Amino acid sequence: MSTHPSAVPVRAMLVLGTRPEAIKLAPVVREMTLGAQFEPVVVTTGQHREMLHQMLDMLGVDTRIALDVMRTRQQLSDLTARLVRELGQVMRENRPDLVLVQGDTTTALAGALAAFYEKIPVAHVEAGLRTGVLDNPFPEELNRSLISRIARWHFAPTAAAARHLTAEGIPAEQVFTTGNTVVDNLLWVLDQGTGTSAFRTDARRILVTLHRRENQGERMRDMGRALTRLAGRGDVEIVLPLHKSPAVRDALLPELAGHPGISLVEPLGYLDFAATLADCDLVLTDSGGIQEEAPSLGKPALVLRTTTERPEAVEAGAARLIGTDPQALVTWTERLLDDPAEYQRMKGAGNPFGDGKAALRVLAQLAEDFAADVPVGLTASGPYSTA
Repeated sequence: MSTHPSAVPVRAMLVLGTRPEAIKLAPVVREMTLGAQFEPVVVTTGQHREMLHQMLDMLGVDTRIALDVMRTRQQLSDLTARLVRELGQVMRENRPDLVLVQGDTTTALAGALAAFYEKIPVAHVEAGLRTGVLDNPFPEELNRSLISRIARWHFAPTAAAARHLTAEGIPAEQVFTTGNTVVDNLLWVLDQGTGTSAFRTDARRILVTLHRRENQGERMRDMGRALTRLAGRGDVEIVLPLHKSPAVRDALLPELAGHPGISLVEPLGYLDFAATLADCDLVLTDSGGIQEEAPSLGKPALVLRTTTERPEAVEAGAARLIGTDPQALVTWTERLLDDPAEYQRMKGAGNPFGDGKAALRVLAQLAEDFAADVPVGLTASGPYSTA
């Protein structure tokens, strides 16, 4: 049962290691700092060290503890082991009342597992996403499923994500549909008005992101060649922020470097990325988060994957899952470029991912549970109880 003194702030440790985690947890941190109910303790693992640290300050996130876990071409098993060990030590030293993790990264899984070992309850932001294919995306599908076995609070971005959780046996009283915090942050950032678009011409503007592990190698090289075919039309400007991953750069640089109509840029700070997204006409992506951000701004998205854990955007008509075949990439992109009716249908499909108030809902539920006489620890009722 809850024994937390109501007059003492709840010490909430937020564990993040990648840029998407920072983007989606920043609204939660900002809301925590506005009141007296929570003491946020932000821990960064450095999984995306350069990409992460360039943006935390501008998102209003103060880092309390910064780890340095990355090694060149590190194996997932080594990264996971190092994360669990170092996060466990941080939790023992700081004794948070709860740990918040976001999404499905290796940092999120390790944070949840370390908290479980330290008997600290876990809140999972963006819970319940599923493709149903255990190794696609890899390793994210397994990561988020395992986190769901550990978490006490499951903050699902959509009703469909919530249904996945209850169908897996998670008690309904531990599942909360909040919307996605990525919408909160995108609207906040655009309201700041301080980002700069990477587009430079008046041509049709296509924003491309490619980085997924399962797309690397020859598959990514083929998609790079397809992008050169699109650029050869002469009426488009393609901007592709290059991921820091050496595998991504090895695949794309030989195909795209110096090609007219294609601008390869270093990873954009989030303010600039948001401005670039707002300035584009069309998105081609294998990212997860951009599938949520693009519909928020009415930008049609072609998803360069064979599965998606965000089918709501596809079902709404705001995104289309086209796979990784290079000819499909060219065909569907040209269809949207050349068919105004099809383009307008996707552009006007709407946003199924929330209203910008997800962080408020997350904190309201946590505050209510810590203030009330309800289970908040590992002995919570349900099939995963350790009681």
